[in-house]
Amino acid sequence: MPLLKRKAFAYITRGERLLLFTHPNAPEAGIQVPAGTLEDGEEPEAGVLREAIEETGLTSLGVVSFLGEERRDMSDVGKDEIHHRYFFHLRCLDEPPDRWRHGETQPADRGSPIPFDFFWARLPDEVPELVADHGRFLPSLLTSVSRHEGI
Repeated sequence: MPLLKRKAFAYITRGERLLLFTHPNAPEAGIQVPAGTLEDGEEPEAGVLREAIEETGLTSLGVVSFLGEERRDMSDVGKDEIHHRYFFHLRCLDEPPDRWRHGETQPADRGSPIPFDFFWARLPDEVPELVADHGRFLPSLLTSVSRHEGI
């Protein structure tokens, strides 16, 4: 029986740009949005902020809206897991660089920080295909950005 894990996904925007990242030490991991496992008893909204800060190093983030949730069988990526995923729109409230590298401060395996290379992509045309359905709620994000950013 697959293991059930609760995950929070952060679509972080700055104006009409979406924050994405790659793993420089594992390019096969594809292009992703910040996301991670919720702690026992942690509410998804609190968890998405915690994960986004840990992974990106950005501290001026605010939750704009909850976009939706889904359950996803991860067997297609070699994991005997079901992920209950919660997707949120977050806004970056400061002026981050166009590109930067940050090491996740609390990796799930408790090992050394994992480096991530972050970059911004203009919505929707510059957003490449994202790995393992990370882009599942991009249409809902576009609606949220339009409503809350006036774009």
